[in-house]
Amino acid sequence: MEALAKGERPDLGWLVASPIAHRGLHGLTPGVIENSGSAARAAIEGGFGIECDVQLTADGEAVVFHDFVLDRLTAETGPVAAKTAAELGRITLKGSGDSVLTLAAFLDLIGGRVPLVVEIKSRFDGDLALTRRTAEIIAARGGQPIVIKSFDPAVLTALREIAPQVPRGIVAMNAYDYGDYDGLSAERKHALANLLHFTESQPDFLSWKVTDLDSAAPYLCRNVVGMPLMSWTVRTPEQRDTAARLADQMVFEGFHP
Repeated sequence: MEALAKGERPDLGWLVASPIAHRGLHGLTPGVIENSGSAARAAIEGGFGIECDVQLTADGEAVVFHDFVLDRLTAETGPVAAKTAAELGRITLKGSGDSVLTLAAFLDLIGGRVPLVVEIKSRFDGDLALTRRTAEIIAARGGQPIVIKSFDPAVLTALREIAPQVPRGIVAMNAYDYGDYDGLSAERKHALANLLHFTESQPDFLSWKVTDLDSAAPYLCRNVVGMPLMSWTVRTPEQRDTAARLADQMVFEGFHP
């Protein structure tokens, strides 16, 4: 536990200073779609931090996109990972004039003007290619306010070795009952919900489901260990009150704080 002493973790005061727009500030203006350049610009104009998701392409690049498949957000179908970054860059997001951006292009657009939280999507299959590419891109942007987070503790454990200078956070909740986690055993879900990977992953901050904030793991991490606690995804006034009471920061969507 000595390695978890408050003084040995990075100062993340900037991360909790302003609310963070979930996948950028989208959905409030027609044509502004999640994880798009337009959503990033809207968040910057509002003075909010930005949370984005990254996926891996067929040619090993990191692109800003939430889903594993293209169907929901574009007129195309099939896996994101089946297309190259150049092919994805020619695909328009539904209802907008934006295309799928590489992480590098997204960082260029933001230019360090607001904090950025990059979530590495994972299938919990041990494949760390996206983790390595994301870390490589971010490490080249030294000095910019960027952190990485993931639901997968293996991602954080790898980041400890390949990008120790980049702050890392674990995203978690009390029950892993979404379809995305059907392939995980009950024992693994229990370990995730109770942070039993903590000594291996050694997160610098915690991002917990807002409706689960009033539980032991986030309470202890925030109030005993002293870790910054982020809440996701805040969409209602009641959830905002919960986040203000039990967390240090909120990742919000669907309203303008």
